[in-house]
Amino acid sequence: MAGVTVSNLVKTYPSGSRRATDDVSLEVADGEFLVLVGPSGCGKTTLLRMVAGLEVPDSGTVTIGGRDVTRLPARERGLSMVFQSYAIFPHLRVRDNIGFGLRMRKIDKATITERVERAADLLDLTDYLDRYPAQLSGGQRQRVAVARAIAVDADVLLMDEPLSNLDALLRMQFRAELKKIVARLGTTTLYVTHDQAEAMSLGDRVAVLRDGKIIQAGAPMEVYDEPSDRFVGGFLGAPPMNFFDAVVQDGRLVVGDVSLEAPERLASWPDKKVTVGIRAENVAVDRPGLSGEVEVAEPTGAAVLLTVRWAGGELKIQAGAGFRAAAGDRVDFHFPGTGLRFFDPETGLAL
Repeated sequence: MAGVTVSNLVKTYPSGSRRATDDVSLEVADGEFLVLVGPSGCGKTTLLRMVAGLEVPDSGTVTIGGRDVTRLPARERGLSMVFQSYAIFPHLRVRDNIGFGLRMRKIDKATITERVERAADLLDLTDYLDRYPAQLSGGQRQRVAVARAIAVDADVLLMDEPLSNLDALLRMQFRAELKKIVARLGTTTLYVTHDQAEAMSLGDRVAVLRDGKIIQAGAPMEVYDEPSDRFVGGFLGAPPMNFFDAVVQDGRLVVGDVSLEAPERLASWPDKKVTVGIRAENVAVDRPGLSGEVEVAEPTGAAVLLTVRWAGGELKIQAGAGFRAAAGDRVDFHFPGTGLRFFDPETGLAL
């Protein structure tokens, strides 16, 4: 196993109009599970493909285990990859699909059998080894693709949105299985997704990308709780972080005709304009202080998501499952000071 380091990677689209990756640097520790997350077109798949050797960077370097592999072909990098499509051979049985990479490496038959059976056991595929892909469900086919990747015992495992073709329930189930399997293997893993729930639940760390740049990297809850800018706060989370504009006056936050208690550190910001952010689950509902009119109430089973109109605009509030409200009702709520985050209204950067 080995760590991965990318340094100052630049890749420009063929048109030359925009960079797919813009001077990206990132270090993945040996055995770490790192998730690259961001909106479509942000450069996360291009970055993964450059690590894989499927794309050549315009400039910058890729090292694996301290070895510069920037110009090496994919087969010489000591890694395996799981693609968004299953990419398994329909004419081969499951055991032959799993062992395909090993046969390409000219591994002896006894070792192939051992590794195929081990991978099948890890992925709960032992009973399906003699079946063909057409006889499997979508989730089972995806497990075959993962089993094939781990059977080669590569130093680095790369995954490009491997769960996107599964339905919601299968995706949730397989996500938990995948995290357990990777933890048992201890393989250095880079995983690409646009799904925030996947990123938060799978990764030891997450790296959030936008327009070819890494905006923030850190432990999932660190990035969620302390976003480095408004984009990260608005991208991670379902619903995304609430934002509203305020002015600091006399140590308080003034929002329209409403005055809010503010943290002590704001006392040094007289008449400063700020953008305030707060997560839906951090808003204390049914507490005196502020009020607004419910526009939409969405029961989700474990909670009720309220869309409330107040002096600061639209606000998402996550209330308990037993909370009852309907459109047109007025609700009281409160902003605990510990839940507030502050951003520069011009740059969007955290203050």
